[in-house]
Amino acid sequence: MARRGAWSKMPPSPPETADASLPDAPAPHWTGHRARLRARFREAGPAALADYELLEILLFRAIPRRDVKPIAKALIVRFGTLAGVIAAPVEDLMAIEGVSDGVAIDLKLAQAIGERAARQELCQRTVISSWAQLLSYCRLSLAHEAREQFRVLFLDRKNQLIADELMGRGTVDHAPVYPREIAARALALAASAVILVHNHPSGDPNPSRADIDITREIAKALAVLDIAVHDHLVVGRQGVASFRSLNLL
Repeated sequence: MARRGAWSKMPPSPPETADASLPDAPAPHWTGHRARLRARFREAGPAALADYELLEILLFRAIPRRDVKPIAKALIVRFGTLAGVIAAPVEDLMAIEGVSDGVAIDLKLAQAIGERAARQELCQRTVISSWAQLLSYCRLSLAHEAREQFRVLFLDRKNQLIADELMGRGTVDHAPVYPREIAARALALAASAVILVHNHPSGDPNPSRADIDITREIAKALAVLDIAVHDHLVVGRQGVASFRSLNLL
């Protein structure tokens, strides 16, 4: 049994390490960085920030208590560009250290918001007279897709967008497309014209022989219904090729 007064003679406990959650603890180094980055964005705009810095701001909410700069830089290194990051599949994003399911979903949300905003902007205008917006929308939607997709933009008599629908999804170099299905859908939507759009995951937008052949088959099927094919756009990371501009349609 301890003698009376023994407790008072025991050596003092070692001091506790600083806890960032305590009011008097020094703030982590990255808190000041976050404030400065937000201030630059607010005062100078997004053009003043590098791609990885924009990603950092996006990651602040999803990862509130960690330095996110290494994560943002790792994402850019892995996927090449900011557009490549938000277009990447969730499972590929989560392969990066520090990217949880919640973080990956936030990144995909940024992509979804951008695509929807571009589509809404396109819907408010005549597509043919808003070619720059159309190309921007197509690049945003398809340039970084890992698998080939074949989409059809259905237009009304005023060349305004009725619907943008996925008509085929395939492998890295092929997406099955059926002209009769496109014709049937055009009739159901009462479309007067269409613009065909598909991507080349290789990055090269130059049309292949198979692209040319399927375009002619679709145009033939729609011509019977008096529905025009205004263009076929092939989207790649290197740009967008237009069948109309290449005299292939």
